[in-house]
Amino acid sequence: MENQNEVFKQDLSKEERPGGVFMIQLLMKEPVELPEKAQMEAVMARHLSEVECFWHNEKGAGFSANKYLAEFKDASVPPQLMIMPCSSFEADHIDVFQKSQMWNCMGERDRILEECRYQVMATDMLAATLPVEERAELDMDFMEALVELFPQCEAVYLHTSGKLFPAGEIRNHQIPREDRFIHFAVNARFFNIQGTEDMLVDTVGMSTLLLPDLQYHFHSMDPNWVVNHAYTVAAYIFKNNDSLKNDDTIDGIADGRFDPNVQWKCRCEDALIQPSRPVFDVCMGQYASGSRE
Repeated sequence: MENQNEVFKQDLSKEERPGGVFMIQLLMKEPVELPEKAQMEAVMARHLSEVECFWHNEKGAGFSANKYLAEFKDASVPPQLMIMPCSSFEADHIDVFQKSQMWNCMGERDRILEECRYQVMATDMLAATLPVEERAELDMDFMEALVELFPQCEAVYLHTSGKLFPAGEIRNHQIPREDRFIHFAVNARFFNIQGTEDMLVDTVGMSTLLLPDLQYHFHSMDPNWVVNHAYTVAAYIFKNNDSLKNDDTIDGIADGRFDPNVQWKCRCEDALIQPSRPVFDVCMGQYASGSRE
């Protein structure tokens, strides 16, 4: 796999856990203290409605999101939102492979990672069984509360998507509420396949909601068209609760636009690029590369 001037090795030993915790990494230039309990409660309640602080000390803070109930075999419980105290941040923990796919802030990436030496980590817990729309709403509201709670935050790194956002883009965004998860928490990645004219576009982040990611292995088409297609199809899967099924066909692309006269078949396959996970592989007709037997 080749991206810009870097060559990467396929490594499918790295597996993605569907429905895993949603991890948010707030990056700072200077160390910060946790806000007072009353302030945290007020901000969290403004963004997340019914919340209860069950833990607040020098080791962190925890909130139950009582607006939601996660269903488990033996009980129904509200998900929990955990915020860790400030710690040191080492940019080397984000490897070159991950950095190569930070398309939304490529121009600011190196500056942010060089200047930020501190972090506040936050995660959800007990949220995997929530309905798709509820978990997406919970995690996005939590993210927006965090950048308000920590005005010193310079940038936000989202582990599920590998996206890095200047904090101002989150504080000031105008993205519709129902579109936030796809915008912030799903990443359409792009690779050239070394030694060939083939390209690959895939998504990461959908599996947080127990939804399928997408994969396109192709040639001879503008990859920007394919990236736009991937985000649009991901949004369709999200809004229609995974209504796409194995061997379904979807509208393809002609001259950069969706065209109902062009039909591409989707099949459930294993991902070609790490992390290892099931994906919907989109066979792009005359532009398709590789075997799909």
